[in-house]
Amino acid sequence: MIRTGIIGYGLGGLAFHAPLVDAVPELELAAIATSRADQVHERYPDVTVTTPDALLADPSIALVVVTTPNDTHVPLARRALEAGKHVVVDKPFATSLADGEGLIALAKEKGLMASAFHNRRWDGDFLTVRKLLDSGVLGEVMLAELRWDRFRPALAQAWKEDPEAGAGILADLGPHLIDQALQLFGTPEAVYGDLAVQREGGRADDYFEITLFYGARRVTLSAGRLFVTPRPRFWLHGTKADFAKHGLDPQEVRVKDGARYTDPGVGDEEPQFHGTLTHADGRSEIVPTETGDYRGFYAGVAHAIASGGPAPVSGEDAVLGLRIAELARESAREGRRFSL
Repeated sequence: MIRTGIIGYGLGGLAFHAPLVDAVPELELAAIATSRADQVHERYPDVTVTTPDALLADPSIALVVVTTPNDTHVPLARRALEAGKHVVVDKPFATSLADGEGLIALAKEKGLMASAFHNRRWDGDFLTVRKLLDSGVLGEVMLAELRWDRFRPALAQAWKEDPEAGAGILADLGPHLIDQALQLFGTPEAVYGDLAVQREGGRADDYFEITLFYGARRVTLSAGRLFVTPRPRFWLHGTKADFAKHGLDPQEVRVKDGARYTDPGVGDEEPQFHGTLTHADGRSEIVPTETGDYRGFYAGVAHAIASGGPAPVSGEDAVLGLRIAELARESAREGRRFSL
């Protein structure tokens, strides 16, 4: 059993990290550093509620999960590594490319694992898209659109509107979309970005569109907070067929509502959200969505720690995503394409 401590118990700790650590047999949810003791003990009465300092000083804790405001990710992860602990860092892995590279270098120096929580590799819709690409049914995909649209016109907490604290929708949803694109299509040749603040009174970006260039292929990543009607979450256009998929993986919502990741069907999507495959001859068919299972991430973390093998999401993958995000920001400022 790998004793695990979590720093932070906001949405990330409540809906993702604590229930996932608790659901993986090789991990023991030992401690959570938070001021929300009552909320923790509602679900985990035997878990110690403590402070970040005490958690990091506990020699029995082997793995530390950082799920706190964005600008605290790197300082806390660095302290955990210095204390001889493996780390999982929620997205964004860092608020700058240089900080992300520094974190990876420190982990290598210490012989420890540092992994980014890119759980969306285990989304049912992503697994479905990967399966379709592997099957060849789409032919050569010349345009892939990955979007994440919400309608949230109200401004969020103060730190989530502070660009200096690493706020903004590119830092929030961008890491997942960029990582999914890299997993599906590899490293692009060039990047073009467009960012905007569209809500009245907003300070941090709440809309972005990034184009990744792969020869003649284009991959578009976009998210915004003013979409009453969301665009397809995935829309792939190939030489043989198109695939369009709406909706989001249901695991997060179900666990927030009280389900557990070990419950049967928690990762099964309702049929009305299944995607549509349209062939070049006009035939269309519904494609059942693969079952999502975020436990795959933490099972991979446990295996990496136990075996000394690779993390389920490497630090290098996280750093490449940070590099693309920084190039997108620079592109948006200068209005031109940047080569990788």
